[in-house]
Amino acid sequence: MSRIILSRITALIVAVISLFSPTYAADDISAASRSVVRVVTVATMEGEIVGFGHGSGIAIAPNRILTNAHVVESVAQYPGNVALGVVPSEGDKSYPARLISLDKKRDLALLELQSGKLPAAVIYTGPLAAGADIVALGYPGNVDLATARSATDYIIPRSPVRSEGSVSNMQAIDGIAALVHTAKISRGNSGGPLVDECGRIVGINTFITRADDGDSPFGFAISVRELTRFLGESRQEFTSVGASCLSMADADARERQLMDAESRAQADAENARLAKEESVRNRQLAELEQEARTTRENRMAMAGVLFVLGALGAGAALIFYGQKNQRNMRIAGGIGAALMLIALVVFLTRPDATADESDLPAAPVQTSEAPKLPSGNLLCTIQPDRSRITVSATNDVPVRISGTGCVNGRTQYTEGSDGRWQRILVPNEEATVTVASFDSSGKNYRVDRYLLSAEEMAQARTVRSGLSVNGCTANADNLASLTLQQEAIRSVLPPSPNERLVYRCQAASDAALKAAAQ
Repeated sequence: MSRIILSRITALIVAVISLFSPTYAADDISAASRSVVRVVTVATMEGEIVGFGHGSGIAIAPNRILTNAHVVESVAQYPGNVALGVVPSEGDKSYPARLISLDKKRDLALLELQSGKLPAAVIYTGPLAAGADIVALGYPGNVDLATARSATDYIIPRSPVRSEGSVSNMQAIDGIAALVHTAKISRGNSGGPLVDECGRIVGINTFITRADDGDSPFGFAISVRELTRFLGESRQEFTSVGASCLSMADADARERQLMDAESRAQADAENARLAKEESVRNRQLAELEQEARTTRENRMAMAGVLFVLGALGAGAALIFYGQKNQRNMRIAGGIGAALMLIALVVFLTRPDATADESDLPAAPVQTSEAPKLPSGNLLCTIQPDRSRITVSATNDVPVRISGTGCVNGRTQYTEGSDGRWQRILVPNEEATVTVASFDSSGKNYRVDRYLLSAEEMAQARTVRSGLSVNGCTANADNLASLTLQQEAIRSVLPPSPNERLVYRCQAASDAALKAAAQ
């Protein structure tokens, strides 16, 4: 009874949230904006503030910020007199930071938060063609001058400004590879990211050209090649993705095409099976019919022979009758009558010319039973042409699954309204909701990731808190409640995920699963 009440409370929470909350669409640039920060430096002397500077940066790890060296150079020059702070793009807190690494030649610096965590951005390491669309994110000074009313406005979390443009080309500046682009930036954007349409870092903005006498300004961003070298030299781990940016619409279209192709292949295979079984059955039927005709004809021939012999016996009886040989007449007549009677019985009991189909296998029929979730070991491999890869690694996924939806002995999946077995994960720390699901055949595994704002994550956590099912369970009430809860969480997610990874799964040995897990 308590579980039923809890389920109803969860449904009520969802209804209230859905009524009063706006509908969000998955936006990769907004997702990247969660990682953008304002970097602030405050110089003091004898307890008095004598200088203030700011730029932009982006979280490359939950507690590490990438920015320009010139933004924080004063911290290195005057470590005892310059305080360093980081202002996130959302929330209500700012964090003190310290300088970890500085490279003046590349104009890059790495900072560490002394408290707090931020969503980490991803670096795109694939090819970037000239003319590719890009977006600059940061805190341009001219916008601050127009909107800030006091120094306090510089330390209040707010969303970065986005400016769209395209890649012009790659230029070497003092031996450092830089991207030339057309996104409009100004002082204050320094250290902020240049991202592609999927929200992955493709450069760190560093300076702009002057726009004298009507010349169009251009922006310069430190290239990914320089970023990755700097991070490697700083022994800083980071996440990178080399897959090209694919829109979710294109990914869905590809998925539909491939699913349709698979469906056609399955239909063709099923039709071929039906045709083969029908051909075998028809051949067996023809053989039975031939056998039936032969048996019928043999029986009729036998009846004819017996009838002729019986007639001969009757003729012999007439001859013995004329000779007044009563004994032989009765013998011949009896034999003749018996043979004629047997002939009649043989003729009347002759078999049909048609075959008895009860001896044949059943006629082939189209398979319509839905496949059941398999049980056993599976190794799932990424299908790049069916996936939209933006922020995640694509290693093989080892899976131990039971027919009741227990995965890897610790996570319970339930069947959703779309027929897929799913589990929605809403973490306490990370700002990402993950929907992992299998199709009913267990051959296709899919991971949808939603990179949500702090407000959206709070909503998802509110719904999740209505019920908690830890580990696997076979209890029908628990499964029903978990199903209801997951559908409730889905109702507060955006219409489309930011990332979709599609895997193809095959049966695997324990050794293969252990190797993949290492």
